[in-house]
Amino acid sequence: MEALLRYRGRPVTAADVHFIRKLIATFPGESRRRLSQKLCEAWGWRQANGAPRDMVARGLMLALARGGHIELPAVRMRPRNPLAVRVRPFPVEVDRTPVSASLPDLGSLHFRQVRRTPEERRFNSLLESHHYLGYSQPVGEQLKFMVYAGERPVALFAWSSAARHLSPRDRYLGWHPEVRRRNVRFLAYNTRYLILPWVGVPHLASHLLSRMTRMLSAEWDKVYGHPVYFAETFVDTTRHRGTCYRAANWVMLGRTQGRGKDDLTHRPNRTLKDVLGLALVPDFRERLLS
Repeated sequence: MEALLRYRGRPVTAADVHFIRKLIATFPGESRRRLSQKLCEAWGWRQANGAPRDMVARGLMLALARGGHIELPAVRMRPRNPLAVRVRPFPVEVDRTPVSASLPDLGSLHFRQVRRTPEERRFNSLLESHHYLGYSQPVGEQLKFMVYAGERPVALFAWSSAARHLSPRDRYLGWHPEVRRRNVRFLAYNTRYLILPWVGVPHLASHLLSRMTRMLSAEWDKVYGHPVYFAETFVDTTRHRGTCYRAANWVMLGRTQGRGKDDLTHRPNRTLKDVLGLALVPDFRERLLS
């Protein structure tokens, strides 16, 4: 049956539209949110961790409504978009006594996943105050780690879902578009990495990065019900050389085109960045190309 449109790579047929119309007619008093949840139940749309993919379902229904294929109930409320009007993290007090030691003398180092914990506020504040890019609210799947020496934080890692399209990475993996759409969820993007500015410990950055990536897949599986097999990041070489990534065996995949994901001009409008990647399992290609 011919597709009326494609949504996130999924063909949407006339039979699908008929089913959604019947769903809306069967539950005339339900909100758009509840209808999207019912659609997920009917089609078995669930994330790997069992949560319904209702935001994806709402996006599909909205695309069909905009195309004139279905009629949705009126919007009942418009929640504030935290990405459009972002409240900056408030500063928090933290011990800034300089830490100067060799790596062995630093003692035991502990990683804590702090998203949706009381420590998340401190994490956001430290990134906002001390990372040159500041704090930015991630989208999609995401994890936040603080690394402690004793009870003192020394480093922060932020991870999120990988970009759907990234030419250097896609060429490196040998991805066909359909395979990429199916398997991009098995990639993790290192959005931020920060050694706190009062911490001066030689080789600490590459040491923590190696430990972080060894545990990342298992930590992702705990929260989202699926592992990750490959990690990626961008390095702005006008500011950094990416030494700790290369020391931790990340490889150069290529360079960005400097246009950003929402580019309409097809001309560079931002700094070109190195794209680095790291295999998290030996058979990453087999897993990502299947």
